Amino acid sequence: MKRINLLDENTSNKIAAGEVVEGPSSVIKELLENSIDSGAKNITIEIEEGGEKSIKIIDDGCGIHPLDIKKAFMPHATSKISTVEDLDKISTLGFRGEALCSIASVSNTILKSKAEGFDVGNEIIISGGVLKETQEIGCNKGTTILVEDLFFNVPARKKFLKSPSREAAGISDIVTRLSLANPDISFKFFKNGKKALTTYGTGKVMDVIRCVYGKNIYENIISVENHSDIISICGYIGNSEISRGSRNNQSIFINKRYVKNKSITSAAEQAFKSFLTINKFPFFILFIDIFPEFVDVNVHPAKWEVKFSDSRMVFKFVFDAIHEALRESLKDSFTIDLKEDDLKPKKAEAEIKEVQIPIDLKSPNEGIYVEKNEPGLFKETKGSSNKNEFIREPKVSFTAKENAVSKNESEEIRVAKFPPLRIIGQFHSTYIIAEDNSNLYMIDQHAAHEKILFEKYKKSIQKGMVLSQVLITPVVMELTIKDYNCFIENRGLFKKTGFNVELFGNNTISIREVPMILGKPDMKNLFMDILDNLKNMGSGDTWEVKYLSLATLACKAAIKANASISEIEMNHLIEELRFIDDPFNCPHGRPTIIKLTLNDLEKKFKRIQ
Repeated sequence: MKRINLLDENTSNKIAAGEVVEGPSSVIKELLENSIDSGAKNITIEIEEGGEKSIKIIDDGCGIHPLDIKKAFMPHATSKISTVEDLDKISTLGFRGEALCSIASVSNTILKSKAEGFDVGNEIIISGGVLKETQEIGCNKGTTILVEDLFFNVPARKKFLKSPSREAAGISDIVTRLSLANPDISFKFFKNGKKALTTYGTGKVMDVIRCVYGKNIYENIISVENHSDIISICGYIGNSEISRGSRNNQSIFINKRYVKNKSITSAAEQAFKSFLTINKFPFFILFIDIFPEFVDVNVHPAKWEVKFSDSRMVFKFVFDAIHEALRESLKDSFTIDLKEDDLKPKKAEAEIKEVQIPIDLKSPNEGIYVEKNEPGLFKETKGSSNKNEFIREPKVSFTAKENAVSKNESEEIRVAKFPPLRIIGQFHSTYIIAEDNSNLYMIDQHAAHEKILFEKYKKSIQKGMVLSQVLITPVVMELTIKDYNCFIENRGLFKKTGFNVELFGNNTISIREVPMILGKPDMKNLFMDILDNLKNMGSGDTWEVKYLSLATLACKAAIKANASISEIEMNHLIEELRFIDDPFNCPHGRPTIIKLTLNDLEKKFKRIQ
């Protein structure tokens, strides 16, 4: 039987550091919170190689008393609380007294500080948790801390660090969140000697939003404010113009502390549901102030999570505040006239949904349709006013075959996945209605065109034959720090898929060429959608990222719903759809075509049982 050992102080400190110091961004968070608690009005952050090589933070706060310099690096040493009762009324960001001890145990740390009322400051040097030197030095009022060679003595933790650009992106995220929560503090953030962010400490959140997110978001946000006896909320929410495919632009602050809370996020998104596009996440920055006794922040070592004594009350309060703000902002733009009949369910639509069955690919009556790839299957009609109209060449013939088809070396054989269809018409300028001998088909024109473009684009990338078109006027975009880092990391993916994007100054890019297949898309929204996909999936080297990016490109370029098209265009679309690899679902998983058999229809009309 193994005996129980008491770990030495050095080992226990390294274990404790694993809970508090997950990476460079955790170090930045803890040190910035200390600077904010010290009353600093100017904070400078400097990092090298994503924070792994060095992190330096300079503030002009109250400083540390000379007799407390050594105490600051002892476990559970804090100036924020003194008794257990203080945990019920925490008003500072830090309170555990673990940060400096944990950081110093896994790095080389130098701290210089001068408190108000003293002529000189003090310096302390600690390496791997071991005190090396203390001395008096001349320095400005406030504190400067330098953290170098993070995890130099913990190889197991160091090898799990992300790339410098990814770590820098995480640090940028922390800096921007804390700058939003503290608009009265001026933040200066430098990466590898280059300025990445500057806020000016004006005390106005809107000024910080302009610095962090740029002009587009600044001009498309709505203020939110509501108050009650124990809780109040204020902040900003975005309209549909700045909704994104990820939650990266969502920030929640509880008593100025940045937290991640699923209940509040859900309340905000539920309030947006009636006003935003499906599958988009809203932009919001919410500052919630609540009496400390109604919230517990001591539930996570990194203090990311909080618990409320009445989470339902908080949920409803947030929901009502955002919903009312959205309603007020939109009531002048929309006239809502709900009639009594509009509230009743429509029987016709319900019945149609009941008979929407998938295509039966195993039917014995449906063989494999083969088309010889003879030139001129479709060609533009001469004299047509619509350049997208095509006509069928009479020499093309289709033959049903029961078994697999052998490919002739001199000609390309394409296998159709369903038989030729005869167009009946278009319903609601969205769905193409067609038939064959005894079946009725409904085709979603947008989903079908999207899948056709997707497969063509995918194959052209695989063959390295993506054609690009030069934009007459380059599209210049100012990105947030996080979006810019994401683009830099995945720059090769954009180039491979037909984009020519050049750097155009600080956090700004210029899009000069786009894939030919796109036509004339809304380039800014398309580019942001692709970036959101990349941020959601991580590294751009995975097929999932490329798949989502291609799906986004195809979706933006495809013909839209509620667009009237000619019968010739319908025929061309269906013929193209028949011969792609997988015609039955769009890249996002929705069906492109639905089949109803004669038997199904006769059952609906009670002709048969």
